[in-house]
Amino acid sequence: MSSQDVLRSASTLASYNVLLQVMFRVLTFLLNAFTLRFVSKELIGVVNVRLTLLYSTLVFLSREAFRRACLSGVSGTDHSWRQVINLLWLTLPLGVLWAALLVAVWIWLLEVPDPQTVPYYGPAVVMFALSGVQELLAEPLWVLAQAHMFVRLKVVAESLAMIAKCSITVVLVVFAREWGLYIFSAAHLVYTGFLVLCYAVYFIRFLGSKVAAKKGFPLQCVGDLLPRRAAGEPLIDWTLAKLTWSFFKQSFLKQILTEGERYVMTFLNVLSFGDQGVYDIVNNLGSMVARFIFLPIEESFYIFFAKVLKRGRDVKSQKQEDIALAAEVLECLLKLVLVVGLIISVFGYAYSHLALDIYGGSLLSSGAGPTLLRCYSCYVLLLAINGVTECFVFAAMSQEEVDKYNFVMLALSVSFLLLSYVLTWWAGSVGFILANCLNMGLRISHSVLYIRRCFGSTQWKPLRGLLPSPLLILALAVSAVVTTLSEGLLCCDGGWLLRMVHIGVGALCLLGVFVAVLVTETRLIQFVRTQLLPKYRKKHT
Repeated sequence: MSSQDVLRSASTLASYNVLLQVMFRVLTFLLNAFTLRFVSKELIGVVNVRLTLLYSTLVFLSREAFRRACLSGVSGTDHSWRQVINLLWLTLPLGVLWAALLVAVWIWLLEVPDPQTVPYYGPAVVMFALSGVQELLAEPLWVLAQAHMFVRLKVVAESLAMIAKCSITVVLVVFAREWGLYIFSAAHLVYTGFLVLCYAVYFIRFLGSKVAAKKGFPLQCVGDLLPRRAAGEPLIDWTLAKLTWSFFKQSFLKQILTEGERYVMTFLNVLSFGDQGVYDIVNNLGSMVARFIFLPIEESFYIFFAKVLKRGRDVKSQKQEDIALAAEVLECLLKLVLVVGLIISVFGYAYSHLALDIYGGSLLSSGAGPTLLRCYSCYVLLLAINGVTECFVFAAMSQEEVDKYNFVMLALSVSFLLLSYVLTWWAGSVGFILANCLNMGLRISHSVLYIRRCFGSTQWKPLRGLLPSPLLILALAVSAVVTTLSEGLLCCDGGWLLRMVHIGVGALCLLGVFVAVLVTETRLIQFVRTQLLPKYRKKHT
C-alpha cells in the first residue's frame, strides 16, 4: 500500500471515527441528562468515577501496549500475522490477572459507599471487571480490522453496542431504580458483549470469502484467529514482544496521566462521592469535542505515521516523498487542532454558565461548575495539541527512545499526582484542571523539541502549524470581548429571550471567526476537504 493510499485510508478512518464519537458523545450526553433526573449524584459519582476507572484501567493496561506495538510492527514486512495473533491473545490472561488485582483493591482497600445511598457496590465491581475481560476477547479482531482499515466494522459494532447500552440503562432507570449499581453494571456487560459479538460475526463471515481472497487477506479461516504455532518460526516475534514491553511501561504511566484526577479522587478521598459526580459530569461535558474530534484523529493518524515513517531512523535516510507527506500532514493537523482548540477556549468561557444551566439546572450551574467548565475549555486547547504531537512522536521513536521517554513519563506522573493533591486542597475540583494544564504543557514541550530535532536539518517545518494567522487572532480576540460582555448583560437570569439573544451574539461572532479561517487558512481548508471529509475526498480522487 502506497503512502498516499495509507493517507486516504487513515483519513477515511478518522472521518468515520469522528462521526462515531459524535454519536457516542451525544448519546452519553443525553443519557447523563436523563439519569440526573432519576438517580442521586452520589450514585453517578461511583459509576462515572470509581467503576469506570476500574474498567478503563483494566482494559488500558491489558491492551494498549499490544495495540501500539502490533499496529506499528505489521506496517512493515518483517512480522508474521501468525506471530502477531499469538502475541495479541496474551491480552486475555493479562486482563484476568489485572481484573483479580483491581477487584481486590476496589472492594477491600478503598472506601465503600453507603449501601443506603449506593446499593450493590461489591457485585458491581465484579461485573465491571468481567466486562473488561469480556472486551479483550475481541482484541485480535480489533487489531486486524484497524491494520486493514475496516472502518465501517468499527462504526457498526460500537454503534450497536452503544445503542444497546443506552436502551438498557434507560429502561432499568425508569422501571427498576431500586437496583442501584446493577443497572449500570448490566448495561456495561451488554455493551462489551455486543462489541465482541459484532467483531466475531463479521470475521466468521469474512474469512474464506471471495472478498477476503481478492484483498489478499493474510488469514484464511476462523481457526487462524486462534493462537497456534506455525511451522518453522517461533510462537511469537520476540522483537515485537520487546517493543510491547517498552510500550507497556509507558502505557502504565500514561494511564496515570490520563486518569490522574480519578485516581486522586478514588485513592485520596479529596472529594465526596456527590462532588465527584458533579465534577465528572462537567468534565465529560467539557471534553466532548476533545473526545469526538481530537481522539479519533490521533488514533487514525498514528496508524498513518507508523506506516509511513521508519521507526528510529533519521528522516534523511528515509524516502523523501514519504517524509514530505508526513511533514505536510503533521503541519495541517497541528493547524486544525489549534484552530478548533482556540475557538473552544474563546467561546467556552462565555457560554459555560448557560450550557450547564440548560443541561443540569442549578445542580450544575451553581457553585464551581461554570468556573470548572471555563478552565476545561482552555485545557482542551492543550489536550488537542498534545494529542497530535505525541501521535507523531510515538510513531517515529525507536524502541530505545521509547524506553528513555518512560522516565520522562514517570517524572510527569509523579509531579501530576502531587500537583493534583496540592491544587485540589487549594482550589477544589478546579485544581485537577490546573494540574492537567501544567503537565500537558510539559508533554507538549517534550514533543515539540523532538519534532524540531527530527526536521531541524531539513526543508520541512511542520511546527508552523502552531502559528495562527494575525487575522484569526484578531477575530478571536474581538469575539472573546463581545461574548463576555454579552454574558454579563444578557445571561442567565433574564429569561429565555435574553438567553437566545446571547446565543445569537455568539453565533455571529463564530461566523466571523469562520470567515477569518476561510480567508487565511487555505491549506488547512484544502486538507480538511480532501482528507477528512469523505464526500469531498471521493470527489477529489
